[in-house]
Amino acid sequence: MNVINAYFIDVIKNHYVDFKGRATRTQFWMWQLWTFVLGIIIMLLGQIVGENASNIISTIISLALFLPSLSIAARRLHDIGRSGWWLLLYFLPVIGWLILFIFWLLPSKQ
Repeated sequence: MNVINAYFIDVIKNHYVDFKGRATRTQFWMWQLWTFVLGIIIMLLGQIVGENASNIISTIISLALFLPSLSIAARRLHDIGRSGWWLLLYFLPVIGWLILFIFWLLPSKQ
């Protein structure tokens, strides 16, 4: 439970739209892990309550987590010495995503 508080709840409570500062590799990848786990839980919930309710819940949660996901990605880029504007590589379908993935794997430059 402490891991969830440290890497998921803390991002939502204290860094919701904080595009300044740094996020370590651990913080970034734990955020990714917990959002993935939350997606799996919503998918399983959709099997129980029905697809329409699941779609509505999934859309609301995706919209709620959109800005924190962008902010932690930008802070991770700051940690390796890059600008948050590099996130615009998302618009390059495959090569942009690959470049960002490699950036997120790099060690911090402190």
